[in-house]
Amino acid sequence: MGERKVLNKYYPPDLENFKLPKLNPNRCKQYVVRLMIPFTMRCKTCGNHIYHGKKFNARKETVEGEKYLGMPIFRFYIRCPVCLSEISFKTDPENIDYAAEAGAYRTFQAEAIAVREIERKQQEKEEEEANNPMLALENRTKESRREMDILDVLEEIKDINAQQEGVSFEQLMEKHLEKEREESQEEEQIVDALAK
Repeated sequence: MGERKVLNKYYPPDLENFKLPKLNPNRCKQYVVRLMIPFTMRCKTCGNHIYHGKKFNARKETVEGEKYLGMPIFRFYIRCPVCLSEISFKTDPENIDYAAEAGAYRTFQAEAIAVREIERKQQEKEEEEANNPMLALENRTKESRREMDILDVLEEIKDINAQQEGVSFEQLMEKHLEKEREESQEEEQIVDALAK
């Protein structure tokens, strides 16, 4: 019965540890993880849409030679549910997102669309100012007026802070106690007047 619960292993007396093969810790190991797809994608081979949030068993590995500010970048491999072709994507910590690598492409990128829209509006504004010198002058005057208003507000805040710096806690307490004394004296005078 005791031989089932072996707590110690038998090591032969001629065992030499330096002759045992060592495991390579730098080897790129893959782990199987359960994950949800972080973005909507479309398979390049069959054209199937794989929607955001669909669960897959994926192989996960650390990308060798790539790091962002000391953070490791991970690569995930999944299979298309229709054609079983391999799709890979990896983490993109610089943009706080994921990037499709092979086998599929993203179908919708809200952030990229927003950036393009901002760039388009900026370009339209610059073209309009280039064609209309009066509009450019108006925009410059509006900008200078806005800067002056901001400077005025900053000066007011500085003045308020300077006034508050001059007042100490003890002075505030003395003023408060004086007001309380005056109020109590007024109340006493009113009570004396009513008593007479």
